[in-house]
Amino acid sequence: MTTSEFPSPQHRIFAMLDVDGDGSITHAEYLARVERAATAVGRDPRHPVVAASRAAHEAVFRDMDADGDGRVTFEEYRSWVGHDAFERSCRPALGSLFDIADTDADGRLARDEFTRLRMASGNTAHDAGTAFDALDADRDGLVDRDAYLTGIHDFVTTGSSPMAAAYGTGR
Repeated sequence: MTTSEFPSPQHRIFAMLDVDGDGSITHAEYLARVERAATAVGRDPRHPVVAASRAAHEAVFRDMDADGDGRVTFEEYRSWVGHDAFERSCRPALGSLFDIADTDADGRLARDEFTRLRMASGNTAHDAGTAFDALDADRDGLVDRDAYLTGIHDFVTTGSSPMAAAYGTGR
């Protein structure tokens, strides 16, 4: 399958966020990302970094849910997503998930931390590994926070990014 045969980046991300596949992202589905990430890396759900992530994800959900009905349809998501939304609310929320996984708070994730985080987000181990390899440009076995967020930003806004593999384009 060629890259052009894959659904748009927006469709792939929406499908990951719509965990039950019913065509909308509920508040519970969206906020569960934080709990899955915390559980995946063994963070106490009461840890301040987890609480900060919940708050950041609440802000994103409010931003996405244009009609305020507690559900985000693909049309709402598609109208919302892009550079401005990423910078306004996604960067802090995605950064907060990175921070949950960064248990030693050094601003970098090793392969196992990265893989646990991405699998908690719905990726396969294979796709997470492919994304890690692409983001680890200097081959030091670590991915830093800026590279991670830039990779996601580029995928969301252009569809071209080392993070593309994390959204199912690596196969």
